[in-house]
Amino acid sequence: MFKKILIANRGEIALRVIRTCKEMGIKTVAVYSTADAESLHVRFADEAVCIGPAPSSESYLKMSNIIAAAEITNADAIHPGYGFLSENAKFSKICEEHEIKFIGASAEMISKMGDKATAKATMKEAGVPCVPGSEGILSDFADAEKIAKEIGYPVMLKATAGGGGKGMRAVWKKEDLKKAWDSARQEAGAAFGNDGMYMEKLIEEPRHIEIQVVGDSNGKACHLSERDCSVQRRHQKLTEETPSPFMTDKLREDMGNAAVRAAEYISYEGAGTVEFLVDKHRNFYFMEMNTRIQVEHPITEQVVDYDLIREQILVAAGVPISGKNYYPQLCSIECRINAEDPYNDFRPSPGRITNLHAPGGHGVRIDTHVYSGYMIPPNYDSMIAKLITTAQTREEAINKMKRALDEFVIEGIKTTIPFHRQLMDHPDYVSGNYTTKFMEDFKMAPPEEE
Repeated sequence: MFKKILIANRGEIALRVIRTCKEMGIKTVAVYSTADAESLHVRFADEAVCIGPAPSSESYLKMSNIIAAAEITNADAIHPGYGFLSENAKFSKICEEHEIKFIGASAEMISKMGDKATAKATMKEAGVPCVPGSEGILSDFADAEKIAKEIGYPVMLKATAGGGGKGMRAVWKKEDLKKAWDSARQEAGAAFGNDGMYMEKLIEEPRHIEIQVVGDSNGKACHLSERDCSVQRRHQKLTEETPSPFMTDKLREDMGNAAVRAAEYISYEGAGTVEFLVDKHRNFYFMEMNTRIQVEHPITEQVVDYDLIREQILVAAGVPISGKNYYPQLCSIECRINAEDPYNDFRPSPGRITNLHAPGGHGVRIDTHVYSGYMIPPNYDSMIAKLITTAQTREEAINKMKRALDEFVIEGIKTTIPFHRQLMDHPDYVSGNYTTKFMEDFKMAPPEEE
């Protein structure tokens, strides 16, 4: 087992990893930028190393500084969390070259699954259902026209190196294809330095449902069932739940088996997520694989009583998994609390938290790194907390979430707490009748008079 793990991340996920390491008797090293000197992950780690100024390109993405921090503290493993370098094949390879265990996928695995066109081709070979579309990257616009005609409109253009909704365009008719092609390539090139595009049939009334998997070094994998991540804004998830209200026992079994087949086909090691689009007829199609821990992993932990960070560390240390699949025994919902103003088009709201009161009680979990007096820097993602409620039924979990949101006080900045409170009363959400298009029609009711 590892003696000391460096956490190459910040905020709530860094603190989350530190907590599990402490429970396992493993020493921890926090790294931080100058903007994060007062963050809780710095305070609670056994050691902390400043790795650069506020911009992530000069700190959390600066591989040489992170490796140097690991070497001077004698860390024998690095946990990358999510985001930043968690799915960077080059960083995984550098860790290996320095004989530091990267707690995540190998460079080869990240490369294979990180490029979406390659991942789709691999999944087809594994017998996992895929959305009809181009075989690999489109060679030119004429190729795009040809494929669109073959599979039929509407179609979706996607950047092969994409993420966060960048380089994606829905095209409903032939006349709009050229404009979408040009703008998607331009956006992808600017965002990722790669303007390669592929095309898929646009799935109407889709739900975004992902399956949590864990694989060990012996090529064995298991799944921990699904999470429904369909409530999204600009392809960014806002809330997640498990089990999905759209799921049937047969669909859960079929999707779980497909995800395990995908993981075992590529001999996947570590915790990962196989993401699917599910249409209104409950046909499911492979979308992508995330070769890291997900933001929304706590809801899975809550319904199957399983520490995914601990399992990541055990698998990285060579411990085999049981191979048993897990199914939800409870219902759990996560609301991502962002420092954004939901009444002003979700505009970012960095600044100092002047007062904070966190909710509690049975079945309430909060993952956060903030506290009263904490300064939220403008340099990073706006998520500052995750509020998770767990209960016997979905209705109870929603009611518990309403109560917890009413108790959650964060002053000094704007947060998305009012949005989530309204969401929990929305009839389509309450009935489980929502798709990835839900936010297109959602309108915030004005704030109540003080």
